[in-house]
Amino acid sequence: MKPAAFFSFPHPNPGIRRELVELLYTSLPQVIAISATSVCGGVALAILSGDAGYALISFLIFVTATVRLTSLYRYKAHAPNLSDRDVVIWERIYGICAAAFSVALGLLSYRALRLGDAPGAWIAFGLSMSYCVGMVSRAAIRPWIVLTAAALLLAPTVVAGLLRPELPYKIGAVMLMLFWITLREASHHLSTAFIDRLEAKHALARQASQDFLTGLPNRAAFLSALLNANGPIAIVAIDLDDFKPVNDRFGHHMGDNLLQQVARRLAECIGNDGLAARFGGDEFMLLRRVESGAAGHEAALALTRQAVMALSMPFLVADLPVRIGASAGILVVEDDPRASEDAVPELLERVDRALYAAKRAGGGRWKWSVEEVAANLEAI
Repeated sequence: MKPAAFFSFPHPNPGIRRELVELLYTSLPQVIAISATSVCGGVALAILSGDAGYALISFLIFVTATVRLTSLYRYKAHAPNLSDRDVVIWERIYGICAAAFSVALGLLSYRALRLGDAPGAWIAFGLSMSYCVGMVSRAAIRPWIVLTAAALLLAPTVVAGLLRPELPYKIGAVMLMLFWITLREASHHLSTAFIDRLEAKHALARQASQDFLTGLPNRAAFLSALLNANGPIAIVAIDLDDFKPVNDRFGHHMGDNLLQQVARRLAECIGNDGLAARFGGDEFMLLRRVESGAAGHEAALALTRQAVMALSMPFLVADLPVRIGASAGILVVEDDPRASEDAVPELLERVDRALYAAKRAGGGRWKWSVEEVAANLEAI
């Protein structure tokens, strides 16, 4: 069995991977049950046989079970604040803990078979199968964990069976290897079907919150982000100045391509610290958290200038350079927008008034929603 076979089930989508890892860590009741049963089984074998090997293995089972349970509790405490990189690390932690417990439990069967302890072998093998069946329920989530843990669980039993002189033990060892191969195939099909469903669910969610043409968040996503924003925020409404003539001249297909180019430039302007959304037609919105007071107004103005300047540069439409330009309205909100849902329409109306004031002034410029603020900042 090649090691690569254990790790052939990645998923590059961070959102889906996060959901899969969260499902892994919902196994607490199951882990508690198999941990308690395994420790009790190992201790019982040690007491009944008086074998030091059983006692040592029981201690290893207890230690690995304790570490595993601790990791489950710690994940719950850290889950809300995990980055995508952290999620990958916690997936590996789950896999390592499951693998360590598998080794300890597998050694119990190995010891029983090496001692020729038939009752002990039955108990140990029963515990192994109970654990294996429990892991199969996770086969659709992260198969590499299940397959690695199952291999480490069954390997000691397979080795001990092959070392026994009796033919039935050797046949049993071969049957366990075939069982692992069957488990791998079943995991592959279960995982494919399960992830297909998750991808379909995420695709539907994206359609509800993403503009189909530009790939930017749509109006609903922007309103949700605005409602859930905290602290002082800058809202910038942007409308393209000469989009319609370009659309009429080159056709809707080229117009769509131009909107996609606009979206990419706005996404670059806002970066990872804010949100750029398509509000509809050729109107876009920017949202970014800023500092309070004059510093926040300066940051909002700098963002607006950057966006307007970016959209004033030529675009390539049908292999021809085209200039369109843009106008913008700026609003800095010091209060928390989520304090009242009724405040959101008022905020949008205020920034829209500033936007259309900029368009009436000739386009290619910006206006503040409060003109006296603009007067104070004209020198910036």
